[in-house]
Amino acid sequence: MSRFIQHVGVSFGRIEHWHDGLGEFSQQLGHELSARAAELRDRHGITLHFHLPQRWHGRFGAEVAYLGSHTLQRFVHWRSTQFALWHLLHQHIRLRPPLGCTATIETVHDLNFLHTKRGAKRDRYRARLRRRLAPRRLVVAISEHVAADIRRELAPSPVPLQVVHNGVTDLSAAPREPIAALADGVPFLLHISRMAPSKNIAALLDLAAAWPERRFVFAGAHSPYSIDVRRWVAERRLGNVRIQLDLREEQKAWLYAHCEGFLFPSLAEGFGLPPLEAMCFGKPVFLSRLTSLPEVGGDAAYYFDDFDAATMRQIVEAGLVRHVAEGRAALALAQAGRFSWSRCADAYVAQYRNVLARTGGPADAHAAA
Repeated sequence: MSRFIQHVGVSFGRIEHWHDGLGEFSQQLGHELSARAAELRDRHGITLHFHLPQRWHGRFGAEVAYLGSHTLQRFVHWRSTQFALWHLLHQHIRLRPPLGCTATIETVHDLNFLHTKRGAKRDRYRARLRRRLAPRRLVVAISEHVAADIRRELAPSPVPLQVVHNGVTDLSAAPREPIAALADGVPFLLHISRMAPSKNIAALLDLAAAWPERRFVFAGAHSPYSIDVRRWVAERRLGNVRIQLDLREEQKAWLYAHCEGFLFPSLAEGFGLPPLEAMCFGKPVFLSRLTSLPEVGGDAAYYFDDFDAATMRQIVEAGLVRHVAEGRAALALAQAGRFSWSRCADAYVAQYRNVLARTGGPADAHAAA
């Protein structure tokens, strides 16, 4: 048993929901860390504190402490507890670590501004990134692709950097809730995302227009962009496109289980959780070759080399046939199995302990109970 308590804060920021990529990462890692909290406290003298809005306190059980987040913490963040380590779960958190915190680590999920911004605006984003990451004791990238972007953009002043891949939530054995409008037995191709321009919904609309006899389902969270997508579907009279928003997990599991294939021609990804979720069902997954997606999809996925609708249709048609003829469902399952939230949490705990060991001592001198 450790003689000292070291306080570690894990900041979720001012998280509002859990049903996008950052929310899924935060939720799954939070549950896995809370499952390890008692052992960390009893064996290593490490107490975990989860920093998030009051309404979410208690969500991760009683083994972790809870700290409230507030917008004023963007300017100053004071705590009576002295923190040895503060972990920012993503690069969009604007709340500062507490005053006097010994070391800070940050998880970077993407540098998508490199692929979506141009000119002076991209330069401003780059300068902001350099300022933000310069004081970190450690930066964690969620993929080798993101790590390469960080190394290039921060050169010649690198920060300590590690790659910890995300896990994947396997919904293949989860309860399933049919979606009445789609439960008529008509096959469909599925896309699930947060419905943003970077997800390349425009290419999927072109594909649907070029393939009117095939049903498409686009699912995600309600947003201003999803309103635009609905309008474009109506304007183009794409009667073969169905839009399903704000899914429950049971509905998402049903969609994965019943789709013929999963389409994800994204323009910029730091990782790419939905393709792996589809692979957990053994489904054929069709990806762009851009950014991190080849790293995630590996040899199990099928790839779009461009976004011409006729070419995309050929890739999907051929892939659907090949997937069945060659029994490639097992390959998809094996690829998804490479990614685990349990292994992800173990890697973060290892990094916490490494950073704490390098800080040269405990956060305070309170004897462990």
